[in-house]
Amino acid sequence: MTRRLLAGMALALFTVASSAQTLKPWGGGTTPALELTDAAGAVHRLADYRGKAVLVNFWATWCGPCREEMPSIEALRLSLKGKPFVVLAVNVGESGRVARNFADKLMLEFPLLLDSDTRTAKAWGARVLPASFVVDPQGKIRYSYYGDLDWAAPEVRAKIEALFPREPLRSAGS
Repeated sequence: MTRRLLAGMALALFTVASSAQTLKPWGGGTTPALELTDAAGAVHRLADYRGKAVLVNFWATWCGPCREEMPSIEALRLSLKGKPFVVLAVNVGESGRVARNFADKLMLEFPLLLDSDTRTAKAWGARVLPASFVVDPQGKIRYSYYGDLDWAAPEVRAKIEALFPREPLRSAGS
């Protein structure tokens, strides 16, 4: 009897934990501006990515959960290659050299934006790291997630793909 009870409790905890691992619909108001320089010196503005779904991920190298989720972000980016999707990884409070060294070790190929004064993280409400926001092609935040997430999970990818602009139907004569 005790074994059954423990097994039932373990299953319930697993179900709650795994269901919590999903993007949360955004209810936090308007999308803040984002304009930051990347580790190579180029300026990136969120507005420059209109027409694409954008994953804005706030992270730091000292953050264990941030380091753990980075490979799944890269896996998601690679799985959506050729689609209207981009990752903007915003490093909070560290130098470009530190961010680049970390990205080179993991072979991350998305832009590493630098928020050295943490102003952007504060404006976006990134009060814990990692903090992630999925922005739709119209520039509005649709989902958020605080903590590390398996970005390569099929249910996460499906939510992002659902944001992609629909291709127009072609007539039979086209």
